[in-house]
Amino acid sequence: MMARPSSTRSKRHSNGQQGGPLRGRLPFSGSGDDMGALRKLLDFLYLAAGVLAAICLIAILALIVVQMLARWTGEVFPGAPNYAGYAMAAASFLAFANALNRGAHIRVSILLNAVASGPKRLLEIWCFALAAAIAWYFTYYAYWFVYWSWKFNEVSQGQDAIALWIPQSVMVLGGGLLALSLTDNLVHVLFKGTHRLTRDTVESHGE
Repeated sequence: MMARPSSTRSKRHSNGQQGGPLRGRLPFSGSGDDMGALRKLLDFLYLAAGVLAAICLIAILALIVVQMLARWTGEVFPGAPNYAGYAMAAASFLAFANALNRGAHIRVSILLNAVASGPKRLLEIWCFALAAAIAWYFTYYAYWFVYWSWKFNEVSQGQDAIALWIPQSVMVLGGGLLALSLTDNLVHVLFKGTHRLTRDTVESHGE
């Protein structure tokens, strides 16, 4: 019998046993999945904050109803106005990021709609960069505000007498999510050329 040529055996060995020269040659094959997971995580955080804001609104309604019932029955619900105020503040701050991405914030876009795509992109970058800087600045000092309230164990002067750092911490959470959302849109404008804000509400055009 004739022996197989050595070149044929080596080719079969490299393709069959070692998987060929193309296997394992995609060093960035997981980067797309990682970015997709990050995108899903950010969207989940924005949506979860919006859901918590809606729950806070429901809590305000429940507090008002309970307080009315307490007055009708001659009972006392101490601290109910304070709790309603905390829920209102939480609803406002937690809704910032979700409202931004859904286009619910007022954006006067008369100048953006009047310029070409090139200058418009520069204006969008400037707007998101400035807004993100302000939001991060607010979040930084809100953190220290909450920290010192916790450090000195400050409590409410109302009937609830709750530790103030607990309701104040919502400012840090909501402000941080807003800053993160603005930074997210800034990066999207820089690399994709457009933001991620939806158009489910009517924008103000300066009329």
